[in-house]
Amino acid sequence: MSRASDRAYSTIREMIVSGELAPGDSLREEALAEICDVSRTPVREALRRLEADMLIHKTESQRSYVADWSLDDIGDAFELRAMLEGHAARRAAKRIDDATLQALRECNARIGKAVIASPPDVDGFLELNREFHALILETAESRRLTGLLTALIEQPVVWRTAHHYGKDELRRSHQEHDELLAAFARGDGAWAESIMAGHIRRAFHAYADAHRGLTAIHSAGGKKQA
Repeated sequence: MSRASDRAYSTIREMIVSGELAPGDSLREEALAEICDVSRTPVREALRRLEADMLIHKTESQRSYVADWSLDDIGDAFELRAMLEGHAARRAAKRIDDATLQALRECNARIGKAVIASPPDVDGFLELNREFHALILETAESRRLTGLLTALIEQPVVWRTAHHYGKDELRRSHQEHDELLAAFARGDGAWAESIMAGHIRRAFHAYADAHRGLTAIHSAGGKKQA
């Protein structure tokens, strides 16, 4: 891939993840090329990569739009995450060393500070949470798992909706990380796998609750405008 294509990919992807480009938004090559400061060819290459990531979709007329996943789609993604990240946690528990365990503890301590901030630092929580899970995946030492999980972990709809989580959900996530650390400290792969799978399943239900709330808000807004 060219450097221009990589830059276009990173820029457009960040716009989707941040919510600047919302689900259903049309993606025009000319406008994106201007935003990314590249020609249209790198933008086309970037859009192909984003389609492979399932972040955008193309119509039969080849027009590109930001993907709008249904709750069933998201549920399927979380189910896969629970299985795959659970397996990663089991592998990590058997391979983790003292330095990595300490790095995870320090990361989770920073997550705790983001959670108890007033108001909670959700952006900080999300960034540190990604770092925490990425370190576990790295410790699992499986390139195949890394390839399969990367797209699932980075789904932007989860990031956007997390801004509507309450402090209780954030605190629970932090506490579950502490339980994972206890399992890692004992090298107990089965325990780590169980905690991680439950952690991901609980995250899905928190997401689903927030998704339903957002849907209700948008529906009410639509009725008012009508």
